[in-house]
Amino acid sequence: MRRTPFELAAVATAAVPGLTPTAAASAPDDAADFESALLLDTEGKRWRVRSPRHPEASARLETEFMVLRAFTPAIRAELPFLMPTVAGTVRQGALSTFVYAHLAGATRSIEELSARNDALAKDIGAALAAVHDLPQSLVNNADLPSYTANEFRQRKLNELDQAATTGKIPPSLLRRWEHALEDVALWRFNPCVVHGDLHEDNLLIDGDTVTALTGWTDLRIGDPADDFAWLVASNEQTFVESVLRHYTEARRDNPDGHLLRRAALLAEFALAQYLVKALAAGHNDMTVEAEGMLKSLADDIEEQNALAAEEHEAAAAELAAAERAASEGASADGLPAPAVVMASEAKAGEGDAAKPAVSVTAIPVPAGDSADRTASTPEAPSEADDTSTTALQVVKPTPLQDATDR
Repeated sequence: MRRTPFELAAVATAAVPGLTPTAAASAPDDAADFESALLLDTEGKRWRVRSPRHPEASARLETEFMVLRAFTPAIRAELPFLMPTVAGTVRQGALSTFVYAHLAGATRSIEELSARNDALAKDIGAALAAVHDLPQSLVNNADLPSYTANEFRQRKLNELDQAATTGKIPPSLLRRWEHALEDVALWRFNPCVVHGDLHEDNLLIDGDTVTALTGWTDLRIGDPADDFAWLVASNEQTFVESVLRHYTEARRDNPDGHLLRRAALLAEFALAQYLVKALAAGHNDMTVEAEGMLKSLADDIEEQNALAAEEHEAAAAELAAAERAASEGASADGLPAPAVVMASEAKAGEGDAAKPAVSVTAIPVPAGDSADRTASTPEAPSEADDTSTTALQVVKPTPLQDATDR
């Protein structure tokens, strides 16, 4: 049974001697793993309490505690945002509850973030760059996970195999993800320190400034695309491109050209991971929710592929007609016909049906790849194109939350 904020406040008093809460409110968090609350004490100070719901979540909090201790004052001083500070902890059976000193700022939805001006995108990009430019010794000295590019790709292939054994993943998605993971060129990146669990609920915002990053339970050395998956899943393309531009300017290392395409894959694959997690926990409602989102994703991708095929056929027919007209014109007067300019994209009509809850959007192909994909005559995509990495698209998953919250 989920505890109320006031019950969590009572737990916090055992973790921090002398703490006397006068008010409590629920705080956003990963509902399947944690219970969280914001507290106000008699001195006007604010605190945050996070209590795990199961042993695995408790282990994550204990790992975060170790991570936060690895961030020395010197390292913290170099970051453009604040880090959490543990004020106290209390163990109840196999679970450990942690209390943190309050950090300024508030969480914002992805819609609110993307609606702000470019200054916020710049600050988010700078925050991401600062994390990815952290010394790798920070992770290695704390004995946290570290993966090379190929190890990371192989790890995802193993996770895909595990997801496939459930028998609940649409075959079209399995093929799509397998083809992407087998495209070695897509996975050539320089490993760096990554937050590993970055999303809007772990960003604290004040105006157009990122004041703090929280949720440091999955710090590791790996793929920087991990920290972009939540952004790409938003389908706010202008906002994503703005964050990436500022991120690229702020980083000491040059990001690879496939970062957003891998982020798209990781955003989609998160649904399969959610399904595996729900099945392992024996949570029927979460399992049904995950299956529904996966089906919606597969249907939406099929719809997008069908639309793309129609556009290719229409473009091919238009080009063929233009060539015939040019040939006939040249035959008639001996002069070449004028060039034909065609629209690159078809626009949807006002009467189109609403998209499903899970939607997809094409990821732009990096500039360096365009020459390799230029053809004199558009061709209808084959079945293999449905799973190609060049057509990798983005999923906007429904927010994951425990059924008990609904």
